Amino acid sequence: MFRITFYKMTGSGNDFILIDNRKRQLKDYDFAELALRLCNRKWGVGADGLIILEDSDKTDFKWHFFNADGSEAEMCGNGGRCAARLAYILGMGGDKLSFETKAGVIHAEIDKNRVKLAMTPPQDLCLHLSLPLESEVISAHFINTGVPHTVLLVEDLENAPVVSLGRQIRFHEYFQPAGTNVNFVRVISPNAIQIRTYERGVEDETLACGTGSVASALIAFKLELVKPPVKVGTKSGEILEVFFTPDFSEVFLKGEARLICQGEIYEEVLK
Repeated sequence: MFRITFYKMTGSGNDFILIDNRKRQLKDYDFAELALRLCNRKWGVGADGLIILEDSDKTDFKWHFFNADGSEAEMCGNGGRCAARLAYILGMGGDKLSFETKAGVIHAEIDKNRVKLAMTPPQDLCLHLSLPLESEVISAHFINTGVPHTVLLVEDLENAPVVSLGRQIRFHEYFQPAGTNVNFVRVISPNAIQIRTYERGVEDETLACGTGSVASALIAFKLELVKPPVKVGTKSGEILEVFFTPDFSEVFLKGEARLICQGEIYEEVLK
């Protein structure tokens, strides 16, 4: 029976299925459909996303990243750290490597189970955006850190309506057709924030979001609420670190990437 080796990893509570496809064993499969099947927590392995690693003639490797709903994303900070560490473990590159994504080339440094990513320069910064919703108009902030992110500042993070309000904003006509991730942020100190994130593609709150952590830190800096480096407390309880220059020409995300297990997927789950 045909079987595919996979790895399960987590970055601050964001979990991923990773497959080394350098030998092209997945050439007959649609990656989006694979993500739908494998990321299902009842009928598949279960994960927030699927990452396919392949050879590249420009960098150490390239990836294809798919959300649990089968949609392809340009970038994922936590997934990127997991991919970089697995590539290092599999010998695709050294402790300093780079890989191709739809958001551009990402550079990474691996130190045991901690990975530091050099993010692509952020784009489309928009502060104090007035966003009309069903029953109110809210003030929001937007930035693209490889994928689109909307940031809301809140006082009571614990009771924030992350799913209900996050879903309204994620599908808001202003952000179509791409949609947006939505981050609820509380400033703790001049060097620390806490966030909760509604993730596009997962269509629910996740335990952490790497690109969302970066977006939230950059927005908080632009609002003169924090200074770099910024520690970001995630829903999972883990702390991510965001480093950046004031002009955002250099932006880094650092945190743990843990290898959970290695296993085999049987072909019958793919049909």
